[in-house]
Amino acid sequence: MDSDTPPTGTGSAAEAQPRAGELRQRQKMPPTLSKSDLALASPDAKTPGQLLHAQVAAAQISDILNVLLMFRFINALCVRTFFQPDEYFQALEPAWDMAFGNSSGAWLTWEWHHQLRSSLHPAIFAVAYKAVDTVMAAMNLYPPFKALMLVTLPGALQSVFAALGDFYTWKLAMDIYGRASNAPWAALWMTVLNPWQWYCSTRTFSNSLETTLTIAALCYWPWELLAGGDAHNTPAQLQKDRVKSLRISLVLAAVAVLLRPTNLLIWLVVLGFTLSSLASAGRWSQNLPTLLVLLREILLCGLSVLTISLVCDRLYFGFWTFPPYKWLYFNISQSLAVFYGHMPWHYYLSQGIPLLTTTFLPFVLVGLYKAAKSSPSTKPQQEPVLQPFTLRTLAAATLTVLTILSFISHKEVRFIYPLLPILHILAAPYISAFFTQPEPAAASASSATPGGGGSRPNNQRVSFRHTLALTNLLSLNLLIAGYLSLYHQPAPLSVLTFLRGEFERLHPDALHLGATAAANPSHTGGGGAGDDLELFALFLTPCHSTPWRSHLVYPALRARALTCEPPLHTAPGSVERQEYLDEADRFYLRDSRGDTYGVRFLKEELWPGLSSSDGSTTTTTAQKGGEEIPRYIVGFEGIEKVLKRFFEGGQEQEGAPGSKMGVKLKKVWSAWNGAFNEDWRRRGRLVVWDTGVYPDPKREGKKE
Repeated sequence: MDSDTPPTGTGSAAEAQPRAGELRQRQKMPPTLSKSDLALASPDAKTPGQLLHAQVAAAQISDILNVLLMFRFINALCVRTFFQPDEYFQALEPAWDMAFGNSSGAWLTWEWHHQLRSSLHPAIFAVAYKAVDTVMAAMNLYPPFKALMLVTLPGALQSVFAALGDFYTWKLAMDIYGRASNAPWAALWMTVLNPWQWYCSTRTFSNSLETTLTIAALCYWPWELLAGGDAHNTPAQLQKDRVKSLRISLVLAAVAVLLRPTNLLIWLVVLGFTLSSLASAGRWSQNLPTLLVLLREILLCGLSVLTISLVCDRLYFGFWTFPPYKWLYFNISQSLAVFYGHMPWHYYLSQGIPLLTTTFLPFVLVGLYKAAKSSPSTKPQQEPVLQPFTLRTLAAATLTVLTILSFISHKEVRFIYPLLPILHILAAPYISAFFTQPEPAAASASSATPGGGGSRPNNQRVSFRHTLALTNLLSLNLLIAGYLSLYHQPAPLSVLTFLRGEFERLHPDALHLGATAAANPSHTGGGGAGDDLELFALFLTPCHSTPWRSHLVYPALRARALTCEPPLHTAPGSVERQEYLDEADRFYLRDSRGDTYGVRFLKEELWPGLSSSDGSTTTTTAQKGGEEIPRYIVGFEGIEKVLKRFFEGGQEQEGAPGSKMGVKLKKVWSAWNGAFNEDWRRRGRLVVWDTGVYPDPKREGKKE
């Protein structure tokens, strides 16, 4: 066997592309099974006895999808930690705004005010919000229960997309390596046991949905086009049997590109390899009908999805706009992406890929290398016809995306998340070969099978080897996934559960989703029935450290948080931009002594009207444009010294600017937030302090 041939992905040519006799036989099969299901279920089904096996195998495929749906739903319920704010502010906040109106209290960040994001992604969750809320309203359910359901709903919906991503990873691996190979099952177990998948696949990132759309589109793509003028892949077959599959692929790809414009890089490579194959070796005239069909479908599907997107954005924003252009303009032309971080060129190689693949990294590197240097002309009789074409294209797409994105200053691991299913597929045959082997009784039969140890008869058994290494690998993956999903930064979610519970206890008559929220939900404000309620919570944390209305739920629960809007008014490279500090930066800016921060911000920006010329002070609200005094202050434990210095005075008995505000801080809640955090501002426990300004009859009654 050639060294470039995947050890567990090989098999007969008939496994990848059925011959004409097999196609005619399958056309006689019952209409309850599609040709693609039959090809996946039993590529060698030719007799009536084997037909029954094909039907059973097709049912098994459905069972696998059902198990994955259940698995990812449990996954969604188990993820109890905070990762990045885009999970909420680029999906759930605009979705909440769509579902419950502009006065619902949703926090729309600057990207939405400048149309950088497509409304397609949040529209999915908005429809779910509205539908579930309508049903619960008709049933007149208890408001706290309704709130809990709305908080849980996005994760439950995202778990469906996550399960589909797992399913299509397995299905594409089955199409590439054949049913007689162990590699597809290795790919399935890799995606199920990958810590990153457990940690992120059920989160409502646009990258998570993009990943599912990408692998599904790749699965539906007619890979036989890569074989050009191969006798078993004629243009007529594409026109009759594969146009529907091509359309599905193009529609899914178009949606993925609209969600994340960088996804276009994957499809430029796939399309480039396809066109090159169709036009090579003097087959241009022979494949012209196929090229015309391909061009027609690209235009029709692309324009259809684009039209739907434009109309959706027109309905949401109120005017015609094209978010992908705005995204490119602000992030590339205006260089605003750098405002959120600058990473070295090798970030994706040194950190991105290792974080995505964790313990599977060695097998991924081998698979990527072998696929990239493989040649379709290498002993095609020993492997499925399309396997080398497909693997080489997937490897090229991966390397292209990594190379181009490495030139962009702002980098995040989730930006290359759509490559993870591809990496699982490329690594699958090598991890299967390393950890499994044919049982001794069947070894001789396997050695006679084309492709050696990777391809096996359907009735052949395999056994595990290197079991200690496998046990350690899986144990480490489970440990990482468990810690990240349960113990690393759980406080930003649990604190909102606490605040929502306190609001339900203190204001039982304000538990509705009507138009009662603040006009500017990221600050204070009023409106409707919520005008007479206090500012319930002030978040003195780095901006977007917690979710917002998707977890606070009630519009009457008014809250205030520090903001971090980028310097849109400054020119790229200007001194003004370099010296710009957002609100959160100004709060955490240390003074000249370098040991204190925050007091100046509280005095000059948050409560600038604490004292007047006659020395009088306010006790309920700040004058001269200042903020209200909240019922609760939320922050990481490091700011406790700041609050005491401001409200009570420092160790040197210096005057406390807020000493006459009537605030008597009392810690009423705190929670552990993980063993480490790379941001010093977020280290330690997350704490809630009661300011003591507002009465709490129930607690006072308990004291009496």
